[in-house]
Amino acid sequence: MAEAAAELLERAARRDAAMEELRALRVALQAVPPAALRARLSEHHLGALFRLLAVNDREQVSTCVSILERLLQALDPLDVIQNLREELQKGLVHPDDSVKILTMSQVGRIVEDSAALTEILHSPELLQQIINCIGGEKIAVAKEAIKSLSRIAQRQEGLEALFGSSLLGALRSVMATSDVVRYRVYELIVEISSVSAESLNYCANSGLIPELIGELTGEDVLVRATCIEMVTSLAHSPQGRQYLAQQGVIDRISNIILGADSDPFSSFYLPGFVKFFGNLAVVDSPQQICERYPVFMEKVFEMAESQDPTMIGVAVDTLGILGSNVEGKQVLQKTRSRFQNLLSKIGHQAKNAPTELRLRCLDAISSLLYLPPDQQTEDLLRMTESWFTSLSSQPLELFRSISTQPFPDLHCGALRVFTAIANQPWAQKLMLSSPGFVEYVVDRSVEPDKASKDAKYELVKALVNSKTIAEIFGNQYYLRLRAYLQEGPYYVKAVSTTAVEGAE
Repeated sequence: MAEAAAELLERAARRDAAMEELRALRVALQAVPPAALRARLSEHHLGALFRLLAVNDREQVSTCVSILERLLQALDPLDVIQNLREELQKGLVHPDDSVKILTMSQVGRIVEDSAALTEILHSPELLQQIINCIGGEKIAVAKEAIKSLSRIAQRQEGLEALFGSSLLGALRSVMATSDVVRYRVYELIVEISSVSAESLNYCANSGLIPELIGELTGEDVLVRATCIEMVTSLAHSPQGRQYLAQQGVIDRISNIILGADSDPFSSFYLPGFVKFFGNLAVVDSPQQICERYPVFMEKVFEMAESQDPTMIGVAVDTLGILGSNVEGKQVLQKTRSRFQNLLSKIGHQAKNAPTELRLRCLDAISSLLYLPPDQQTEDLLRMTESWFTSLSSQPLELFRSISTQPFPDLHCGALRVFTAIANQPWAQKLMLSSPGFVEYVVDRSVEPDKASKDAKYELVKALVNSKTIAEIFGNQYYLRLRAYLQEGPYYVKAVSTTAVEGAE
């Protein structure tokens, strides 16, 4: 088979290769492992195939792209950059997006290989073309370009090359293409900044991060809404948070939230600004953030207490993020009855709101109620129990009724709530005292799909792995749960049939 493919490859490499030969080669290559072709593949073959892309014939281009995708897998990235540099440059400016995607996928391979990456750093023209691809119409090409440039910037030489005068100029030129492309460049800059403090310094000194922050705190509300997502990503790294604090950006965001009540257009950007503080609280310190920026907590409660489903959704998400660790839970507990009342509203929404908001409420409830085993102090267990009882007059029945509805997403969401509390003794006692609940847990017939079976299995695992389960549930139920766990999530009990003589 490799012999036949090699012969077809030789014929196709001629300048006048017919379409039938290209089609035959494409089919033949599917049956041959790329490694088997390596010894027979030369720069001459590949160069000829790249030249066949320079036509206005969609079928020929498509066929050659398929062939090259297969053949290039047989080459080491270093061979590709050393022998096909010019072809890659032409591929990145080809009018057909499939050629650009093919070429960018090879660039992606090259930047993952340290030796090949060194070669690409000595190819300013190729780097310029990659930058230009950020401005392409095809989002897949732009994303691959951003990914490759981000990888290049993980090396000192890459940072120096990208932020040197000519390539920085290319970045600025491509930013001028449109608002969408400008945000793509900001996305790249934020990715590079997250690598190290040195990377962030390069990005800040280039002027691009200050420009992003200028747009964030400017007057255009739609631009604010887009930029806050990138600034939130920037805050995920320690150096990013330090930079934002030093530049007074966090204070400015807090002041914008403070003035949002008098801004009729605040609904455009307020959700993003509140999420920014929610994420900041989790990666930093919930207590410090909430004490230093009290407007954040106040705004979250206001939004959760409002009648606007969009605002309620953002507030619920933020509370879930904030309460995902013990320090955040304690911050919420300090608000006393206000949070308890809010839990009652969240429980009501989990039962009655439109499906998307119900799901967000269920996820937030799971996050708020979960306590790692090593943090289950008496005080914290009392707190999660009181939160659970604040959700509804009969909270266990509320989530059980949701878990029996014929909607897989809601079904799994309710199971995740049970899983969140499954390792807490008060919840185990509640489950045991609820008629038929343990039977429901070990009943496999109520899980109609894979996601539901997986969610139920996680609940069983959380129960079995708890130190208090055997004592509270008793030996009989404990052994049934252990058997369920050992059988796995997809176990089906074999049904034996007896043949009866004379039966048809």
